[in-house]
Order: sequence, then structure tokens, then C-alpha cells
Amino acid sequence: MKATAFRLFIAWLIVAGLCIQCHVVSAQTTVINGAPFVIPALREWKGGAGQFEWQATTRLVVDPVFIEELNPVAGLLADDLALLWQRSKPVVRSGKAAAGDVYFTMLPGDSSLPAEGYVLEIGDQVTIKAKDGQGAIWATRSLLQMLEQDEVHKHLAKGVARDFPQYAVRGFVLDVGRKFFSLQFLQHYVKFMSYYKMNDFHIHLNDNGFKDFFNGNWDSTYAAFRLESTTYPQLTSKDGHYTKQEFIDLQLLAQRYGVTIIPEIDVPAHSLAFSRAVPGIGSVPYGQDHLDLDNPLTYTVIDNVFEEYLQGPKPVFIGKEVHIGTDEYAKKEAEKFRMFTDHYIRLVESYGKQVRMWGALTHAKGSIPVKAKGVTMNLWYNGYAEPKDMFEQGYQGISTPDGWLYIVPAAGYYYDYLNVKKLYAEWAPNKIGKEVFTEPYAPLRGGSFAVWNDHVGNGITEKDVHHRVFPAMQVLSQKMWGGSKTQLAYADFDKQAKHIGEGPGLNMLGKWKGRDSVVYVKEGVIKLKGGNSYLKTGIDGVGYGYTVSFHIKAADRQAANAVLFGSADAVVTLNQQGTGRLGFSREGYHYSFNYSLPANVWTHVAIVGNHKGTSLFVNGKLVEKLEGAKKVFANGKEMAKVQTLFFPLEYIGDRRHAGKASLRGLTVYARELAEATIAALAADGASGVTGTK
Repeated sequence: MKATAFRLFIAWLIVAGLCIQCHVVSAQTTVINGAPFVIPALREWKGGAGQFEWQATTRLVVDPVFIEELNPVAGLLADDLALLWQRSKPVVRSGKAAAGDVYFTMLPGDSSLPAEGYVLEIGDQVTIKAKDGQGAIWATRSLLQMLEQDEVHKHLAKGVARDFPQYAVRGFVLDVGRKFFSLQFLQHYVKFMSYYKMNDFHIHLNDNGFKDFFNGNWDSTYAAFRLESTTYPQLTSKDGHYTKQEFIDLQLLAQRYGVTIIPEIDVPAHSLAFSRAVPGIGSVPYGQDHLDLDNPLTYTVIDNVFEEYLQGPKPVFIGKEVHIGTDEYAKKEAEKFRMFTDHYIRLVESYGKQVRMWGALTHAKGSIPVKAKGVTMNLWYNGYAEPKDMFEQGYQGISTPDGWLYIVPAAGYYYDYLNVKKLYAEWAPNKIGKEVFTEPYAPLRGGSFAVWNDHVGNGITEKDVHHRVFPAMQVLSQKMWGGSKTQLAYADFDKQAKHIGEGPGLNMLGKWKGRDSVVYVKEGVIKLKGGNSYLKTGIDGVGYGYTVSFHIKAADRQAANAVLFGSADAVVTLNQQGTGRLGFSREGYHYSFNYSLPANVWTHVAIVGNHKGTSLFVNGKLVEKLEGAKKVFANGKEMAKVQTLFFPLEYIGDRRHAGKASLRGLTVYARELAEATIAALAADGASGVTGTK
């Protein structure tokens, strides 16, 4: 018995020792959370252990002391969460928070936290402590990005983030003058920019094409001014504009998302819209896109234009800053240009606004003084405005270097797509041309990149522009928020960035999560009978890098533009523009393949699309690739002819103009299939069996 008891005692010691050892190992291997990946990266992070799990019962609770500032932010987060998860909004209330809640408060007296900064504490509850309302919005954007990357479990890594921007202005310039963008697109871009903490949306409201692309004739050269004008109704563009109320509402929406709209009226160059609306104010020696600076009527007209949007207790331009253009005017008229510029700085300031303008005063040197105090320049080209000289004269600056940051779609100069890898590695707003300034440098307010639609009529669509902007927005939001310092190698950043989209409720890229291979399948036969004959798919459209495969038996006679597939912004037709050919239309551009479907015969069709163009395969063979075409003008000038198709899939058929055809085996792939694979799809089901029930 004694021996047995002794053995039991030894066994107990061993087990107890192992348990003690287990506890020691467990304590030694407690996992401390690394910084969550968000764009732009969190500036500071102190990791904790464990996860906060977002529950259906999680409430958004606002500190009663700051209810006025923070209740709108909590409401915005509630709206976005409902969009992100497609369910009812979380409860928003004021008072004390409990475990499992999100609590909003402010740190207005914290001098160590810069403007727009916030502290995000993730423990048993999530606490947002913001420097100001803007900082609270940015904290919610970080939360949303974290949740987007874990939509299944809805986990947040515990820890404390302290985050703030290096630069106050983090911007994007969109030329809507030479290409109209719908109001919905601008609304979506407000939300998209906010998601990446980009706070400055500069809208270039007027411009014109190059007369070389319009037979050298100013009278036929495209020009547009995109705002409703009651002072000069003839100024308002007929092919697309925004009413005053629409533009006011856009600015209010932007304010809700922490974004400032910067409206630009560009004068005295890029001004064909004005000289066409009011004949006689265009320059004779320099061209009708230059205003005549010797004509008093020029000043009267442009004064009236600015006053229309700035005057009164409720002006159309509601923000603090307005852009007056002022660039690229004839160098010989430098003194007159300087006088014009100074006049409009003072006119806009007389309405209580601050002025922005394009840097041009190195190019336009002269003796006439131009007001500098309180004025901000977009520093885009050092030959036009030498940054160091401009800062010494008292101007503030926004880094907008053309050699780094100008997208001009399909033009063959500047960038079609920005070199985001190089930007990530080498650029920050303190680098303007060959000049590099210290960080922070007080007169340098920040940076902005731009899309210029120089080649009017080249076929570029909103979808094409967004495809170019999206990767740039991700990288440049990092560089404008964090400055020259980066925390990850570009390859790691790029890999993780693919898991972050455009923001809740947005899918402008047409990428469908959880459908990495096949976006849509419809079994059985779909019969379209013309007129009001359609099937709604639940998928608006499919972005670049797709294959749409189907067998079709078309009726003998099709109405002109009979719709096979359609959405709000595009259609695929069986009788494109009455040619009898298969084709597509989007944003006022009409393209057809050199192919007509045979009547009453099952034919396999595959349409393959990417950001370069659109291809048609019939019965497994490539028929035509609409890609790389050029418009050639009488003077020998060439312009790209962009023939892309963001595939419309909202409807098969149409509510009014459906084609007459039967389809079977419809499958939409989220990738470009090889020709051999398409041939196999064509062969499979050729008997008319595949795809039927």
C-alpha cells in the first residue's frame, strides 16, 4: 500500500508540474495583435490580446456632452453598416456604453492630437475619441475597412490606435468639363474618397477640346460649362449639367462624409464655353478658348458668373474655398493675365471665400502684383510656378505634379494608369518636380492627383475612368495621409489592398465577392419575345476581366437596337443601330461587331471584355477584337477609339425594347477564358441539350 501511495504521489507531482508548465507556456505565448491593415495605414498601434466580436446587438452610443458633433457621425456609421451587411441599422443612442458597444466621444483639448486625428480603443467595447468631427468620421472609416475584411466573423483585433494625417489636403481633381460625369457618379465618389480618408474633391466645371480634333474650327470645337446658369442660360451645357440645387446637395452630402467639394471655374484660358455663350469676349490672336483681356465685357461677364454662385445668404458654392483656374494663358500677355488673376482673387474673397488657383506666375512673370496672402496654388509644373519661389512670395501650395499624378485616359501622354508602384516607393506631397521639401513644411497644405479628359469623344466611360482611379486612390491616400513613410513593402500593401473595396454600398468596379470564378449562371432556356420581355438578374454589371458565354437562337427579324442584355448605363443589342449586327452602346457611344447572328439556328456566342477592349467569339472562334482602333482626322491627327464594355447584366432582355431570341447555357465568368476553353464551351451543348432542364 505504501509503494502504491508513493507511486500515486509521484504521478501527481508530474501532472501538477506539467500543468504548471502549461500555464507558464500559455502566459509566454499570449498573442499580441499586430496592427490591422487599413488604407491609409494607422499611424500608431499598441496591440492587445484577443478579439472584439461585433454582434447583432452592438449599439452605437454617443457621449451626451458631444451629441451635436457626434450623433451625425454615429448615424453615418449605422447607415454604412446596414449597407455593408445588408441588414437593419444598429441602434444609435446617447448615454453610457456597455461591453459590446461602440462609444463616441471627443478629445477637443488634447493638444498632442493633430486636427482630424482620433484614438480608437478596441477592447470589450470599442471607443472612438476624436479630435474633431472629421476625426470621428475617419475612425469609422477605419472600423468599416476592418469589418469588410472579416465579414463572416466580424472580428476586430483588440488594441489602441492613434491616427492622424500628415497633410491637411488629400485630394482628387476630376475634369467634368470635357467629359460629363453623372451626378450619381459624383455622389459615389464622395463616399469612395471618404472611405480612404481623402477629403478634397476638386471639380473642374468647364473646359473645351482641342480644335485640331475639330477640323481646326473653334465654332465646332467641343466646350462645356456644367452648372445651371440663370444669368447666362446659354452657357449651361445641353449634353449634361448639374442644377444649382443638385450641386448644393452634392456639397452637403460631401460634408456628411468629411469631404470638401472645391468647385473650379477655369478662366481666362480653357474658356471656350464663355466666349461661345457671349460672343465678342474671345481672343482673336490667341484663340477663342482664351478670353480677350482687353475687352471690358470680359470682366463684366466673368464677374457675373462668379457672383451668380457666390452671392446671397445661401450661395451655390457653400464651402470655404473656390478655385478660379488661371493657368496656361499666352505668355506674351503676362501683365494683363496677372491683373486678371489679382482681380478675381479679390472678387472671390469679397464674398468671404478663400481662393485656389493653378500655379502660373513663374510662366507669367511681371511687375503687376498678385495677392498672395491666404491664396493656395495647385503646383502642377515647376516651369509654370516654381514652388520655392511661390512659397517665398507667400502662397500656400497643393502638390499636384503632372509628371507623377496626371491621368489622361487613352491620350498617349502623361499616364493612362498611374505608376502606383513607383508612387508608393518614391513619392509624397513634399516632392514637387525636382524640389523636395521637409515634412512638415508649413506652406505645403497637401497633395492632389487628377484626371483630365483632354481627348473629347474618345469613347472613355465613367467605368473606364474609375478603373484608372481606383488603384491610384488606394496608393495616394496612403501617401497623402502618411507622407513619405510607409509601413509595408509595396508587394505586401498591394496584396492586402485587394481585400478592401470602394466603401459600403458601392461596386463601381463590378466585382462580386464570393463569386471569384462564376458570377452568374442561368439554367434552362430563356425566351425573349420582344417589347416588354425580360429577366432581372440581381447583378447590375460585371467589371473588366470577364467572359459571357451562351447559346442563342435569334428570330429572323429584330427591331433596331433590340436589347439582349441591359443595365442603366449600357446595352448589348441584336440589331445595333439598324445594321443587323451584334453590338453594344454605352454613354452615347455605339459600336458593332462585324457579325450578324443567323436566324433560327443555335449559335454559341462568347463576349470577352477587359479594360482595353471587347472581343466576340462565335462557335469557339474569334470573330473580332474591338481594341486599339484610332480615329484619324483630316489633318493627320489621331485619337484613340476606346471600345470597352462594362458588361450590362441587370436585365436579360428589356422592359421596352427586348430582342426576339432564345438563350440557354448562360454563364458569366469573372475572368477571361482562353480561346480553347471557349471552343470547348461551344462544342459542349451544340446539340441543344446542355443548359436545358
